[in-house]
Amino acid sequence: MPMNKPHLEFHPLDMVNGWQSPPGYPPGAAVQEKILASDIDEVNKSGSRTRLLRFEAGAFSTKPFVHDHWEEVYLVSGNLTVGNDENGVGGEEFAAPTYACRPPGVWHGPFKSETGCLLYEIHYYDESKK
Repeated sequence: MPMNKPHLEFHPLDMVNGWQSPPGYPPGAAVQEKILASDIDEVNKSGSRTRLLRFEAGAFSTKPFVHDHWEEVYLVSGNLTVGNDENGVGGEEFAAPTYACRPPGVWHGPFKSETGCLLYEIHYYDESKK
C-alpha cells in the first residue's frame, strides 16, 4: 500500500523544539534530527524522509554508516568533517555549501563538526527496483 508524505504549505519551523537523537549516533553525541516530513517504511523499503540534522560544535560520531536507501545531504551552514576516527580525530573537512548524493549500500562517515553545522537531508527508496 503506497504511503504519502503530508501536504505541507509554507509554515514557520520551530528551530528550538522538536529535535531528537537520531538512530546510529552515540548517546550524548550532541547530534539531533528534526523530521520535516516522512512516510518512510524501512521494513518494507518504501517512502521517503526529509529532515534537518544538526551537530553542536565539537560533536562527532564514532562509526561509519550504511543504509539501504538513497541519501542526499546538503550542508546548509557550518563545517562537517568526514572520516574521523573513534576519537573524533582526522578526516576531510568540508564547509557550507557542500552536497553529497549516496546510493544504497555506500559506507560513509564517521562525522564531526568543529564549529557546529546544519544539514538538510532527503532519504528515499528507489521503488522502481521492486
